[in-house]
Amino acid sequence: MNNNYINNINNNFIIKTITPFIKKENIQAYIVGGFVRDCLLEKDSCDVDIAVKQGYSKLFAQNLADYLSGYFVELDEVNKIYRVVFSDKQNYVDIADICGSNIEEDLKRRDFTINSLAYDLKNAKLIDVTDGIRDLEQKIVREISAENITDDPVRILRAFRFQSQLGFEMTKTLEDLIKKNYLLLNKTAKERINAELIKLFGGRHAPETLRSLYKTKILEMLIPEVTEIAKIPPNSHHHLNLFEHSVETVNQVQLFYDMSKEEVKQHLDEIFLGGQKRLCYLKFAAFLHDVGKPVTWKIEPDTGRHRFIMHDSEGARLIVNTLKNLKFSKKQIAYIQKIIKYHIYPASVVTAKEAGEKAYMRFYRKMEDETIDTIAVAYADRMSALGPEVTQEMLKQNIDGLLSLLEGYLKEKNKLAPLPKLLDGKEIMEILDIPASPELGNIIEQLKEAQLNGDVNTKDEAVEFIKGIC
Repeated sequence: MNNNYINNINNNFIIKTITPFIKKENIQAYIVGGFVRDCLLEKDSCDVDIAVKQGYSKLFAQNLADYLSGYFVELDEVNKIYRVVFSDKQNYVDIADICGSNIEEDLKRRDFTINSLAYDLKNAKLIDVTDGIRDLEQKIVREISAENITDDPVRILRAFRFQSQLGFEMTKTLEDLIKKNYLLLNKTAKERINAELIKLFGGRHAPETLRSLYKTKILEMLIPEVTEIAKIPPNSHHHLNLFEHSVETVNQVQLFYDMSKEEVKQHLDEIFLGGQKRLCYLKFAAFLHDVGKPVTWKIEPDTGRHRFIMHDSEGARLIVNTLKNLKFSKKQIAYIQKIIKYHIYPASVVTAKEAGEKAYMRFYRKMEDETIDTIAVAYADRMSALGPEVTQEMLKQNIDGLLSLLEGYLKEKNKLAPLPKLLDGKEIMEILDIPASPELGNIIEQLKEAQLNGDVNTKDEAVEFIKGIC
């Protein structure tokens, strides 16, 4: 079995490229961590971490960069971590000193057994001091020690990330350890939690993992709105309670991706804000799409019908504080808000009586780069809401309409020119003699809407339009 694993590693492009250098220089160097794990699982991986003897990492990195005609980058001088970027400017390796006196001691300081594997580049052999290969074969996430987890509490969330990405089960001892110590996450830098959370949503097993996070109360700790979401019961249009509906929406986004054309997959595979795929952020936004429902929840006394009027706009407003607390950037927050605010929009376009080319084009121009994203969430939302009043005819009509909307976009997207800026903020202030203010922002938004509707097409028309507002 080990020979097969070694072949998987040796056949990797990066390993084949750097191994001659290792042998030529007669250097003891080790591939460590996730790259080895992914190679053994026959998964693609480009993040290569190399550990070398203490005090040698900088010199090793500089010499390797010269050998590859690549680029040397100092990532962290304090912790002595360096990067070598290949001449193709795409592949790279990160190099650091071994933690401890030898590689075995280094591996025993890591988080989980499946991540404590090393590959000896000089001697072409695997090093497994914690039975990591056994746990890979049994699909188990096992802690190396309780201290390794509590010393760096973000590893608690990382355990769930591996559950999501790999579909592995945690050991009972790890589950108990997490239940006992999960509050330590409050002492962890929010930026690190943010990064783990987004990676978690990227996993194919995110729905099951979200349920696990909810059971341990970690999900509510990170996203307090979940507490109220879980209180909303099923209704005539939703066969699931709101928490399960939100989880199923994440699942349906993944299924939408799986069934989509390559062009759609390429869009969702784009490396997006923060260095993760757009799909990761989309699934996170999909989980939050109904976050405004608890505060807008009304039950009509005469019909018993559940109403959530303006929950889309309210949700986009409400989620900001939580996202800021988790240290999402302004651009990340804007993206998530946009998906929440417009998640109903695609369905309203295709079900409206006046649905047609003009409405479609308006939608494409308004959603811009998030056209596919909002259609994906609308599709997932529809497939996750199958209450007793949702007939098969309604479902088919809605889904067919959304797929037609998507197909129209794929045909037209290369012809879509961005809306011209007919008037900027400064010009509007001068024309109307008003200061920078919320009123100005409102006028700019109204002008954009008029352009989208085709009511304003020239600068003269824009001037007349804004004068008519005041």
